[in-house]
Amino acid sequence: METPITQRPFAHRKLRALITKGWASLGMALCLAPAAQAQTWPDRPIRLIVNFAPGGAADVMGRAISPTMSQALGQSVVVDNKPGANGNIGISETVRSAKDGYTLLLSSGGGISINPLIYSKLPFNPEKDLIPVAAVARVHVFLETNPSLPVSNVQDFIKHLQANPGKLSYGSPGPGSSPHLAGEMFKRAAKVDASHIPYKGAGPALTDVLSGQLQYWFDPGPGLKQVEAGKLKLLAIGSPHRSPLYPKVPTLAESGLPGFDADTLFGVYAPAGTPAPVVDAVRASVIKALEQKSVVDVIQGLGATPEPRMSRQDFVDHHAKERARFAPLIKEIGLKVD
Repeated sequence: METPITQRPFAHRKLRALITKGWASLGMALCLAPAAQAQTWPDRPIRLIVNFAPGGAADVMGRAISPTMSQALGQSVVVDNKPGANGNIGISETVRSAKDGYTLLLSSGGGISINPLIYSKLPFNPEKDLIPVAAVARVHVFLETNPSLPVSNVQDFIKHLQANPGKLSYGSPGPGSSPHLAGEMFKRAAKVDASHIPYKGAGPALTDVLSGQLQYWFDPGPGLKQVEAGKLKLLAIGSPHRSPLYPKVPTLAESGLPGFDADTLFGVYAPAGTPAPVVDAVRASVIKALEQKSVVDVIQGLGATPEPRMSRQDFVDHHAKERARFAPLIKEIGLKVD
């Protein structure tokens, strides 16, 4: 009776060699897959998730940079608004997406740095689940009042607040937003008492400041046209440096509140695990967009400052610094969202 082939010593050795070679080939193929994918990317449109509503600063920035990104990458970059939960819905969708470079995120730094400090349960960890690709702009907040208030500068305003403790109200786009935290910083630095009224977005808050329902707010940009129209009074900027748009307007630090800094960064992110060559290409396309005068004009029109020269490491470090800056304040005011 003939010995089965699988029981022959030579056959065993040959079979083992074939299996080993097969596994090695499979392993090599799996290792090379991302590299091969990166070489063919992009071969279809790229989705740029904006985690805030249409018409807001993030949306305007996304639509400003996407045409140049499309040109640089050779495929359409399409803005897809996914607002809600202070940016968390858009972040969650980005994190769940394939790590193939076809889904990117444009978010405020607050959504990345601050939300983990105020939300009890998040389905993502920004430090582990996202790659900071490129900063887009440094966004400032502007202290604006309704013109009916009898004040002309920050010190006048502080005295007015001190003379009317708890009687004035300010609005913000929502709990934990940069304007909200700026307002809380201001109250503590100036030693004044005022009520915070959260809104679902900057638009409704702006409407109530204009009507006098609110007496003041820290404007992330949408109210500047109303300042120019004389419908709001601009007292100061909550940044370390004066705005090139309003060089005569002092900073809050210059106005008696040293060290006041409520700036945040907006930037582009990719899901963790996105191939490095893809990340580099996206970064280059964002930088190219920020070098276009038309894009600079749009961003500056929002009261923000383009950041084309910020390194990736500085962008990463900014998030840690922002968390460290606001964590004690968030703890002090007991800000938590379930």
